Amino acid sequence: MATLVTGGTGLIGAAVARVLLDRGEERPVLLDLNPSNRRLDDVAARVEVVRGDLGEFSHVLAAVKRAQPAAIYHLGGMLSLPSEADPPAAVRANALGTFHVLEAARLFGVPQVLFASSIGTYGYDLGPGPIDDRTLQRPHTVYGATKLFGEHLGRVYRRKYGLDFRGLRYPSIVGPGVTTPGAFQYTSGAIEASAKGEPVAIAVTPETRAPVLYVKDAGWAIVELAQAPAARIATVNYLLAGVDPVPSAGELADLVRARVPGARIEFRPEPALQQLVDQLLRPMTDRPARAEWGWEPAYSLERMVDDFLEELGHHPQRYE
Repeated sequence: MATLVTGGTGLIGAAVARVLLDRGEERPVLLDLNPSNRRLDDVAARVEVVRGDLGEFSHVLAAVKRAQPAAIYHLGGMLSLPSEADPPAAVRANALGTFHVLEAARLFGVPQVLFASSIGTYGYDLGPGPIDDRTLQRPHTVYGATKLFGEHLGRVYRRKYGLDFRGLRYPSIVGPGVTTPGAFQYTSGAIEASAKGEPVAIAVTPETRAPVLYVKDAGWAIVELAQAPAARIATVNYLLAGVDPVPSAGELADLVRARVPGARIEFRPEPALQQLVDQLLRPMTDRPARAEWGWEPAYSLERMVDDFLEELGHHPQRYE
C-alpha cells in the first residue's frame, strides 16, 4: 500500500515525501491544489502528483481511492495570513478539508492519519508559565480555530471509529522557497534574500524570539510520529517547540551576516505586527513528544542556516 500526502508539493509535504522515499516508500501519492513538483525535481519519477482541492469531497475521495494508502499525511490547507484575509476559504480548506480527509479514511479503511496543526491554536491570555500540551487552547485567528477543529475532530474519529489519528503542532517552519506571507516569515526571508544578494528589512525588533523549526526536521518529525508504537501514543496531538534555545531575530541576522559576506539586513519594526508577535510569543516545552516517541530536533540555528544556504546553492531552480 502507498502513502497519500495532502499538500504534498508544498514546503513540509515535499520534505515528508523525501523522508518516505529515503525510508523505502514506493511512489507516494501527493495531492495538492497547485501541483508543481519543482521541490521534488530530482525524484519526480518516484512520486505521483495528483491535483485536487481539499474542499471538494469528490477530489479527496478520488485521491484516497487511487492511492489505497496505509497512511495519510494531512499537511494541506491555508496558512495564517491568507486565512485571515479570506475566512470562508480557510474554513473550507482547513476545517471542511480535514473532515473530508478523515471521512475518506473511514470510508476506505485507511488505518492512520497524521495531521499538521499549529502553535496558532493557543492564542492569547494563557496565564503564567510555558506553553505545553496541557495549555488551554483559545485561538483568536481563523487559522488557529480551524486547526484546533481538526485536532478535536481527529480525536473524535480516533475514539469513535478506531482511526489511528496523530497530530503535531508546528511552530514557524523555516526553509527555502517560502512564498506565503506570515508573521514569522522573516526567518526564511532573511536567509534566502541575503543569499540572493537582496536587501532585507525585518519587521520586528532584534530582541524578538520566535519559535522556529527547520523544514527537514518538520518532515522527519511527522514520519517518526507515524512510525512510533501505538502503545506509546498518549498525548495524540503534540506540541513541537523547535530550535532550542529559541533564537532572536538579531541572532539570526548576525549568523546570516557571518555566513553571507555583504548581507544587507536591517530592522524596521512594524508596530501592528510587533504587537501581534509579542502577544503570541511564549516559552514552550515539548516534553511529551520527547518522552513518548523520541522527538529531538536535529538542526540547531547554525546547522539550519548552513543547510538552507547549501540547498539554495545546489538547487536554486527548486525555490524560484
